[in-house]
Amino acid sequence: MSKVALVTGGSRGIGRACVLKLAADGYDVGFCYRSDDESARLLEKQAAELGGKVRAVRADVADAASAKALLAELGEELGPVHTVVTSAGITRDNPLLMMSDEDWNQVIDTNLTGVYNVCRAAVFEMMKRRSGAIVTLSSVAGVYGNATQTNYSASKAGLIGFSRALAKEVGRYGIRVNAVAPGFIDTDMTSVLTDKVKDKAVASIPLGRLGTAAEVADLVAYLVSDRAAYITGSVFQIDGGITI
Repeated sequence: MSKVALVTGGSRGIGRACVLKLAADGYDVGFCYRSDDESARLLEKQAAELGGKVRAVRADVADAASAKALLAELGEELGPVHTVVTSAGITRDNPLLMMSDEDWNQVIDTNLTGVYNVCRAAVFEMMKRRSGAIVTLSSVAGVYGNATQTNYSASKAGLIGFSRALAKEVGRYGIRVNAVAPGFIDTDMTSVLTDKVKDKAVASIPLGRLGTAAEVADLVAYLVSDRAAYITGSVFQIDGGITI
């Protein structure tokens, strides 16, 4: 039987690449998205053409009831979720003195509380089956901090602590938890940056380019696979060397 994977924030960027990669690797994949029905349906079709079952569900992971309903729906339609990849995330950048309470709360609620909601809904069934894999999408901003991103950096740093703590809790049940911390990746999140900002970023990257969502998805797919059966509680930076 195919394993079932859930990817949050799956309709775009890194999440989208993870959906396609896991489907290609033989998983049945459920993914959630917040608003873009057209992109979600297109991805659902593209991923299904790779051979497995695919289900797109509109859900807001920042809401605990929505996250719980998401897991229940996927469980009924695809089967018990074995693998969770938390890719849902937003940015609301501003210097701290100019940051609104709403911008702080929205980023923390989506990027950090959303992961708590999804993992809390998923992990009990994993514990009963004594098997499972979780990868949280953090960021190099969560490892080193980034000016004008106190909210984003705090949320992504929180994911690292969350992942390491959860790995210690559930390891004895055969569940592995790791975090992936991308640097500058060519997605819609970085597409809003000016050419000047992008050029400056590329100049600081030893490999001399932005990363791709597919490269991040390859790492995620490895970490949730049996090839990484002895890896848990780790943080993997995929950043082209920008933090060297």
